[in-house]
Amino acid sequence: MKIAVLGVGLIGGSIGLAARQRLDAEVIGCGRSPERLQRAVELGAIDRAGSLAEACAEADLVFCAGPVAALPEQAREALAASGPEAVVTDVGSTKGELVAAVGEDERFIGGHPLAGAETAGVENARADLFEGARWYLTPTERSSGLLYDRLQRALTGLGARPQAIDPRGHDQLMATVSHLPHVLANVLAAEAAQSLTTESERLPDVGPSFRDATRVAGSNPAIWADIFAANREAVAESVDSVAERLREAAELIRSGDHEALGAWHGAAGEARRRILEAESEAGPLRELRIVVSNKPGTIAELALALGEAGVNIEDMALHPAPDMTSGAVSLWVGGEEQARKAESLVRELGHTVSVVGDGSPE
Repeated sequence: MKIAVLGVGLIGGSIGLAARQRLDAEVIGCGRSPERLQRAVELGAIDRAGSLAEACAEADLVFCAGPVAALPEQAREALAASGPEAVVTDVGSTKGELVAAVGEDERFIGGHPLAGAETAGVENARADLFEGARWYLTPTERSSGLLYDRLQRALTGLGARPQAIDPRGHDQLMATVSHLPHVLANVLAAEAAQSLTTESERLPDVGPSFRDATRVAGSNPAIWADIFAANREAVAESVDSVAERLREAAELIRSGDHEALGAWHGAAGEARRRILEAESEAGPLRELRIVVSNKPGTIAELALALGEAGVNIEDMALHPAPDMTSGAVSLWVGGEEQARKAESLVRELGHTVSVVGDGSPE
């Protein structure tokens, strides 16, 4: 397999390391800094450097890993330079504008790995960065099923856990669980700096709660300016929603009602526990075999329907009929409960499906 990585920083470098070590892939890197590309070669993140056209020309899989604001143009250039059988994806944390810009091309499938570190740059890249990490994919009705299958398999090979999601749903989710925490950290840091200002040159000491809550405040300003701008509507809606919750909290605290305050505080802890436990192991893999007609968007429809229902596809295999008019799809999901939920959803979509037993794909 030949892989192109356009932008060799922390994420791009980690993709390169993992692809070379775990997929035995040849990785060509592209970027604006010759020094960074040379460093990526020295660190083993890429085999060699080249121009965007050179990197994409022979690639089976292209990862666009530039800044969020630059991704639409980078993806357009990658698609223009890539062959008809190549799949082009990205690693940006917002999907709506990007998919709107290039999603009509069946070779493009948006992506977003939920992985990273507080340090940046290819020097901090790790081959295990994506181990067990959720990697969202945003196929559309135009996406090629064969290319989606190739991409999902490659990401699984990197150690990630791919899951399909609608682009708008992705951006709304990220606004709440990823982008909003940065907004709150920024606001809390600014509020504390103003409130704690004294005539002394030295600010008062703060506790671990403040340090934990503001850990991401002001991190990577250029990157986060791009993210906030690209996902502005969803982030603004989340800010408005949390502002209303803060107003309600202020009224509750002013009431001094000990019982109500205790219940409010406890409910928040329970909500956090449920969210963090949602990613627990579902159980042994079960295989679903689905008979489908060969038409555009079928694989995306299946993947999105299951993803929206909370059923994660752990692996996939496509089996086209000789005349290419129909075929079978094998999906592996975790546990009996998820298998039955998936079976019901697939039947509702009008496909023939059967659950055929335990075990991982060969």
